Amino acid sequence: MSRTARRRPPTIIDVAREAGVSRGTVSRVLNGGHNVSPAALEAVNAAIRRTGYVVNRHARSLITGRSDSVGFLLTEPQERFFEDPNFNVLLRGCTQALAAHDIPLLLMIAGTEAERRRITRYITGGHVGGVLLVSSHSGNPMAERLEKAGVPVVACGEPLGQSRAIAYVAVDERGGAHQMVRHLAGSGRRRIAMITGPLDTPGGVQRLAGYREELAAAGLEADERLVAEGDYSRASGEAAMATLLEHAPDLDAVFVASDLMAQGALTALDHAGRRVPEDVAVGGFDDSPAALGTRPPLTTIRQPWARISAEMVRVLLARIAGEEPSAVILPTELVRRESA
Repeated sequence: MSRTARRRPPTIIDVAREAGVSRGTVSRVLNGGHNVSPAALEAVNAAIRRTGYVVNRHARSLITGRSDSVGFLLTEPQERFFEDPNFNVLLRGCTQALAAHDIPLLLMIAGTEAERRRITRYITGGHVGGVLLVSSHSGNPMAERLEKAGVPVVACGEPLGQSRAIAYVAVDERGGAHQMVRHLAGSGRRRIAMITGPLDTPGGVQRLAGYREELAAAGLEADERLVAEGDYSRASGEAAMATLLEHAPDLDAVFVASDLMAQGALTALDHAGRRVPEDVAVGGFDDSPAALGTRPPLTTIRQPWARISAEMVRVLLARIAGEEPSAVILPTELVRRESA
């Protein structure tokens, strides 16, 4: 055998021969290990270690017509990415989860219809192998467009108004709202207001539903003057709180559907001369870095961001490997701090 032949890189054929399995079995192992017996999986992984085989991702993308990178698609205006800490926490978690599979993550922002059309052309052109879709509003066409084009998609939060089955990872939005309102009512508050998220998003709709359900369970009045809508921005939280104080000046607590909006609500309460928590108790949702940046520190509902990221990546890789869309619902946790 020549020196050149001895030094050639090992191939999938070498791995199959070493493991005593077919090339197809090796291929399935390299693409996630689906439909492979535990014994065959162990044999292939051992053969990969012995031969020193390394996946040629460029060659695979030429064959499949699809890149091995993954897109992180935020369907919000660009300024929201820099303002809302949740997006950065989620992006970091997804990046780390994909790094364990040696898969790069591409950040894409499409807050307008023109941007969505441009991003759709890019994605369906084979530049990414799948998409992690973040902040999907009802009627947002991106999930269905991509799924129709054969691009695997996993949404963060339950997609609303979709005719196709879309895989998603979410938290128990209603359950979290129940926890917060129960906590506020249990501390003796009787005029509990709410600042909702956008009512065309799953968090906006389901957290409001949980708030109303828990008020009823506690025997408290569901007064529509106690509800104001925000858009998850700090400014909207401040404006909504000012509106609530005008329409229901006797409120003694407020459940705010995001920590960032709660920051704005605290500013409005301070401007109105209301003490927190003595006059008005304040509860948020997310347990994002914004919750620790308030004065007083914010009682909130913790979303398990690390698990959300890991599950989104796991479900997306399963979709890329050919599995059907699935849904994952994760629990939330009440975090008590000085604001309530």
